[in-house]
Amino acid sequence: MAGAGNARLLDTPHGASFDVMIIGAGFAGMYMLHRVRLLGLSALVLEAGSGVGGTWYWNRYPGARCDVESMQYSFSFSDELQQEWRWTERYASQPEILAYANYVAKKFDLLPDIRFDTRVTDAIYRGEDCRWLISTDKGARYNAKWCVMATGCLSAAQTPKIPGLDTFEGRIFHTGNWPRELVSFAGHVVGVIGTGSSGIQVIPKIAEQAKHLYVFQRTPNFTVPARNRPIDLEYENSWKQNYRERRAKARSMPAGILCDIGEKSALAVSPDERSQEYEKRWTEGGTGFTAAFSDLLRNAEANATAADFVRAKIRTLVEDPTVAERLIPTDHPIGAKRICADTKYFETFNRENVTLVDLRANPISGLSPGGVTAGTDFFGLDSLVLATGFDAITGALNKINIVGRYGRKLAEKWQYGPNTLLGMMSSGFPNLFIITGPGSPSVLTNVVVAIEDNVEWISKCIAHLVETNADYIDATALAEETWMRQVREAAQGTLYPEAKSWYLGMNIPGKPAVFMPYVGGLPAYQRICEEVAAEGYKGFQIRMTRD
Repeated sequence: MAGAGNARLLDTPHGASFDVMIIGAGFAGMYMLHRVRLLGLSALVLEAGSGVGGTWYWNRYPGARCDVESMQYSFSFSDELQQEWRWTERYASQPEILAYANYVAKKFDLLPDIRFDTRVTDAIYRGEDCRWLISTDKGARYNAKWCVMATGCLSAAQTPKIPGLDTFEGRIFHTGNWPRELVSFAGHVVGVIGTGSSGIQVIPKIAEQAKHLYVFQRTPNFTVPARNRPIDLEYENSWKQNYRERRAKARSMPAGILCDIGEKSALAVSPDERSQEYEKRWTEGGTGFTAAFSDLLRNAEANATAADFVRAKIRTLVEDPTVAERLIPTDHPIGAKRICADTKYFETFNRENVTLVDLRANPISGLSPGGVTAGTDFFGLDSLVLATGFDAITGALNKINIVGRYGRKLAEKWQYGPNTLLGMMSSGFPNLFIITGPGSPSVLTNVVVAIEDNVEWISKCIAHLVETNADYIDATALAEETWMRQVREAAQGTLYPEAKSWYLGMNIPGKPAVFMPYVGGLPAYQRICEEVAAEGYKGFQIRMTRD
């Protein structure tokens, strides 16, 4: 197979040429590099951080933890890797996942072909020879036949535009860009803005340290107990003895996660049977709660039975009835926003050093050097934590000046919502691949599974192009339009669009409200991708440079 082989990092001059440039060294970028090497092609990875791990490199906040069980939130492409790595907890913490990412990087000798502390600023397509010109914040320039965006779905931290934020004299932290050094809140009065997934994880941890904690909540969220626990040897061995079978079964499930999915409608059983099933799931812990019945994300009446169960639980866990009611979500179906898994989140509001501030009743008007004003009240703070999430799915891509055919910018093309074919290419941007992009299942799945599937499809596509001596591939506008219609229709058959969630970009002012992931399930998506490839990459235009 053609290719110059892998140029080692220390020998890489500015302006060097590669077969493949990969942007991002998270799980997606690392696996993409590994697959490109297997093709015998040259590749270089550019990474803004100082190490591998992607979202698990940046999100170092106290309590950061995965909500997919660790035996499944891991690579499956290497059985040797599966057998030798040992997870210690049911739901792995950020430090353990980052350690795993570093282990993978060293095991497969990936580090020599990754340039760290390097942020890509521009990716510009050169039509005359079908190459991508890549520029970085360090002034370096590279070019490659194919460019793969492994920038991640949750990697562009969103900082709210609060008047006076830059005048605050205390410490400010963002959960999505946490310092590498240890942060102590002992003796501090702390404010946390945001009660989404990162807020729900970090709030109990800060409450254990802080002199006082003010939680500024605009939108209450559904969360269920994680019931995290150490992994015993028997449980670990049960997975390792038949990992292949369990992985295959997981891939046959809608979210790519092996779990017990209820086959009955929530409305087809008696109230007692329904309550028993919810209680069982609540006791077991984890986000499998919303898989208790088959129609919880498709039928509003069925969904209400699950939502009411959780609301009742909140009332029993929170001692102050007024605080409990403020913590109860009433404006969206359970699961329509990504349901969270917590450790003693609601119980944290029983602590004397924790105060819930309802921003719907008392919106923040601004910050001053000493604290936050919400409504008519002033809250003096020593530290402020922004648990305000991400510009999800498209944010990291739109931060790069990506310019395709005829000088068209990707951000301009996507100004009314992203358009892709299979979530992996966007028409008008030849030879540019996206891993878990908009229009793919991505964040609705076990993301590691989604990454592996996309990387393998892309690498096989590149192999096909090399073997057939083709230099150019682009999604056709018609195929892209047809796919995006399928994405919209799949979402319309669910309750997802009824929530003002980051799935629709509604946490970002001015971002078009478009449901971005493909909700038709991982098996259906895999089947479609396989069929497209089997039919000669139907919907894609493939040609020689001079055609």
